Amino acid sequence: MGASEPQMESLSQRELRNESGRVLRAVGEGQSFVLTNRGIPVGRIVPIDAPAATLPIARPAKRTGGWAALKPQPARGDRAMSRIIDELREDRV
Repeated sequence: MGASEPQMESLSQRELRNESGRVLRAVGEGQSFVLTNRGIPVGRIVPIDAPAATLPIARPAKRTGGWAALKPQPARGDRAMSRIIDELREDRV
């Protein structure tokens, strides 16, 4: 939660279960909650029209290659399937 975000009320799992009607009415009115499980924050309950949280990019990706570098090989339709299978089996012999 940054300085520009309003303070969210903490809500335990038990409170959510027992007071779900009150929580849903509050969320409908624009209030947000931090959901906790045994005191540990596990999620947020926010109105549907709330702006999405932005994640800062700590280190931009520099990796190249991998799966993105693979190019599709054109299918060669001039060979019979039995010929292709024989070629694949040659490696095992």
